Amino acid sequence: MILKGNELATDKELKVGGLTPFSATDYPGQLAAVVFVQGCPWRCGYCHNPHLQTRTGDSPLAWPRILTRLQRRIGLIDAVVFSGGEPTIDPGLEAAMREVRALGFGVGLHTAGAYPRRLAEVLPLVDWVGIDVKATWPGYDAITRISDSARHAFASAELVLASGVAHEFRTTVHPDLHTEQDILALAHSLSTMGVKHYALQVFRGTGCADKGLPSRSTAGYPGTELLARVSALFTGFTFRRE
Repeated sequence: MILKGNELATDKELKVGGLTPFSATDYPGQLAAVVFVQGCPWRCGYCHNPHLQTRTGDSPLAWPRILTRLQRRIGLIDAVVFSGGEPTIDPGLEAAMREVRALGFGVGLHTAGAYPRRLAEVLPLVDWVGIDVKATWPGYDAITRISDSARHAFASAELVLASGVAHEFRTTVHPDLHTEQDILALAHSLSTMGVKHYALQVFRGTGCADKGLPSRSTAGYPGTELLARVSALFTGFTFRRE
């Protein structure tokens, strides 16, 4: 099944496109396994998992087998992070999170906020969420290549802030997609919303299907003056170049 726009998937069992058994970077302060859910309604050019964008009829990795592997990791990891793709596309996400919690793991979520209603359903099961905010409202559709995507993303951002769940807001930036003025405007917007923890991460070409973006140098981008101004807006600020 191929999804268009923000059409919701209706398959019953979580469709898994990949698994990282051990990660020290996908959930702050926790050792975690990362489950990559198949399918995403958006087509961001800088996506480093474009192979997960299409939601096919069959699950590349059966969820029951993934769950068995996770059982073997009890005592070795602290949490399971659901990433993607866009994990909230999947109607099996809530049940999968409950099964993971029953094993004693914490639950992390990486999301771009494409499906606010389903995000609201699973947030009570989540211990930490990393939410990608791609641009200011006017610049959203140019990045996602889907109309009206900003409305979904910012509704999800408000849900995360209201939930009280530990979180990080983050933006992947590239000089062809974000001017420094764009970055500062977005940072001001998020700070005004009440975001306390924010990360800027410079585009990396690994896995990117857009051949033009990796050819552009990101040396010195964003500038140190801009980073200082953005950092001052948040209680916690992180800059990631790789």
